Amino acid sequence: MKKVIALFFAAGILFTQPIMAQEAAATEQAVTTDTNAAPADTAAAATAEEVAPAVEAEASFTQVLKDKFIEGDPLWMAPILLTFILGLALAIERVLYLSMSNNNNEKLLEEVKSALASGGKSAALEVCRNTRGPVASIFYQGLEKMDDGIDMVDKAIVSLGSVENGKLERGVSWISLFIALAPMLGFMGTVIGMIQAFDAIEAAGDISPSLVAGGIKVALLTTVFGLIAAMILQIFYNLIVAMIDNLVNKMEDASITFLDIVAAHVKK
Repeated sequence: MKKVIALFFAAGILFTQPIMAQEAAATEQAVTTDTNAAPADTAAAATAEEVAPAVEAEASFTQVLKDKFIEGDPLWMAPILLTFILGLALAIERVLYLSMSNNNNEKLLEEVKSALASGGKSAALEVCRNTRGPVASIFYQGLEKMDDGIDMVDKAIVSLGSVENGKLERGVSWISLFIALAPMLGFMGTVIGMIQAFDAIEAAGDISPSLVAGGIKVALLTTVFGLIAAMILQIFYNLIVAMIDNLVNKMEDASITFLDIVAAHVKK
């Protein structure tokens, strides 16, 4: 009996040894796999952490601006944007026009003086004809009246000077209108937003932050956008006015010198 029990015990040991060996090998393989996968998981996590700020950085100023525009209710933000675009287009056009109108008046005066001395009236007219800008146009008109006397030259310069001054200021009044209109539209959105907030309170019969938050947000966003548009246009407006004043002063100085040149030539 003892021999039979011992025989069974030995057979059990021999049967369980391969199974235990297989389990040990599987456990070792799993540990190795986990060990090898851990750096990959760590690298993936690090990559994800690096990508996250990049994705957040991609939410640029333009995207934020677009989101706020939509949150502020396009019904009230669109007129403000249209006002800003029209005013900015006029401002850029005026800046370019005034920049092209700003010439070297001293050089032009010297060329007109040399042309009068060498070729007479026709040569001076040709110089003015080939030169762009309001000062050249004024000189051309004055030279046309040179045969009628210095008084007629003076009157022609004054008359055409007023016309050229009007050309310089063309469109500036519209820019000032848009400067005043942009914040007004923003304040209108503010009033409408507050009305919506009070309507929500009246409909609910209770004051709750969630009820009035939407209307107040519309009110604040429209006001902010209107003020920003007005401030940007105001900067351009002041720049344009300063450029016009500078050009007018140069025109007046050049006209006085031109009259002296013409008077000296007529006396000869």
